[in-house]
Amino acid sequence: MKKHVTVAAILQIVFGIFNVFGAIAIAFAFGFVDQFVDDPTAIKVLDIVSIPLMTMLGLIGAAMILGAIGLLSCKNWGKVLTLIMAALGLLNIPIGTLKGVYIIWVLVQPETTTLFAKGCKETSL
Repeated sequence: MKKHVTVAAILQIVFGIFNVFGAIAIAFAFGFVDQFVDDPTAIKVLDIVSIPLMTMLGLIGAAMILGAIGLLSCKNWGKVLTLIMAALGLLNIPIGTLKGVYIIWVLVQPETTTLFAKGCKETSL
């Protein structure tokens, strides 16, 4: 089960990085468009749209990465945060749904709970 936990953490890190890069891309795109707009009302509308979108993507990406780091470190808070972020990822059809179902499946297994209770020291039978 340790390998599945590691794969789940890596998936979260990769998708978290995509979210952070998406926030940065939105900042650059809206900043680029902002140069060509002379209307102050249009600039306000661009800010109203871009700032919350960038913030949301950045925070979600950071939470995904932070939860995955906690998961790799065998911290219970990392498991909880990763479960929350995977549940939110279910709304991102189809790839996020597949990723979310897999991560939730991995983290709710009794073997995973036992693994976290032992501090991720897997014993071979």
